[in-house]
Amino acid sequence: MILVMMAVIGCAPEAKIPQDYEIPLERNTFSFDQGMYPSDLDLFLEYRIQPGDILDVLFQIQAQLQDTFTINLYHILEIKFPDLPEMTVNQKILPTGNIVLPYIGEFHVLGMTLDEATEALEKAYEGILLDPEIFVRVVNIDVRIEQLRRDLHTAPRGLSKLVTVRSDGFVTFPLIGDKFVAHKTIKQVNKLVQGDYESYLAGMQVDVFLHEQQGSTIYVLGEVNRPGAYEIKKPTNVLEAVSRAGSFTADAKIKSTLVFRRHEKKLVARRLDLHSLLSLNETSEFFFLRPDDIIFIPKTQIATLANLMRQIADIALFEGWGMSGGTIEFIDDTIK
Repeated sequence: MILVMMAVIGCAPEAKIPQDYEIPLERNTFSFDQGMYPSDLDLFLEYRIQPGDILDVLFQIQAQLQDTFTINLYHILEIKFPDLPEMTVNQKILPTGNIVLPYIGEFHVLGMTLDEATEALEKAYEGILLDPEIFVRVVNIDVRIEQLRRDLHTAPRGLSKLVTVRSDGFVTFPLIGDKFVAHKTIKQVNKLVQGDYESYLAGMQVDVFLHEQQGSTIYVLGEVNRPGAYEIKKPTNVLEAVSRAGSFTADAKIKSTLVFRRHEKKLVARRLDLHSLLSLNETSEFFFLRPDDIIFIPKTQIATLANLMRQIADIALFEGWGMSGGTIEFIDDTIK
């Protein structure tokens, strides 16, 4: 496999390799991401949501028995007078938590149980009616479920909604509004929204799934034949990435190949010697990438950070990355 890869890349090693020579090659990556791949590399990284991804929000309404049911602002109450049916009214709760009734005007019921509201109203009417008998009933006890069904009535998969991650990293979820989800895992997003939906309606269970992903991207720049952005869907090492970019140019200094990765608000760089890998040295390693990594292959061997900055200054992709000496951290003691 190694010999085939070298033929594809077009970079034969200088040392003569004996026929049938075999050497085990280790896997490596940045020190702070060691262990991010499974040992067999069958699985990819835990996916983090990107702008352009489409999420499927699935709703389940679970009936819950409540020890105490209280009147809320979204309820409509029926106040029934069995002996005086002409006084029976349906009342919407005002923003103040009050309802408006004949003879007594505004009456506060927000937060009461139905029994408490009944007892309080009978007491309020004692001086007006002879032996008042009143029943209080909630007309629209499932109003929030009805609203949810109205909002999702076009969904072909039942109570679910497809939502798109905007370029600013936010998603507008039904009923609870905008949430920032970019660079979070699906598990983190589920945890983020569940509390808000439970607060909106007790017994509401929400599951978020990745319906369609925009893709994970790496960038290969510098002395390759087809520099640019490349989508990856499986664990990918630097040599594979360079192959996808059309291999090295004749001017490439592969001993000074650089990989950039964001870590804790810094752009961390690591120098790789791909010449050593292609020569099958005993210390050779396959260096694995993660989404948004940047590979840069210079024209000349990098000796100083200033030299590096001059070489990448004209690459438009780096605009906005804050590429200055104070924001790049090299994990090696030297970049020679």
